[in-house]
Amino acid sequence: MSKNNYPLKAPESILAAARRAARRDGVNLNQFINTALAEKVAALEAEEVFTQRAARADKARFLDVLRRVGPEPPRSGDELPGD
Repeated sequence: MSKNNYPLKAPESILAAARRAARRDGVNLNQFINTALAEKVAALEAEEVFTQRAARADKARFLDVLRRVGPEPPRSGDELPGD
């Protein structure tokens, strides 16, 4: 895996908070920032996947599948609020 340096410029208050969080996690600041960056990138990519899947959704087909479930009542714990 290749690594690149990036000169991070951040407000001191954010860096101080990140240092505290890194200490609590038992990692150095660099590792903490790398993990935070990876989490953010993963969240954005997941959002993109779900957005693309939602665009392909077929509501009529979905409702058809729900109609085929049958008359069986919900199992314990699966009730809708207010039922």
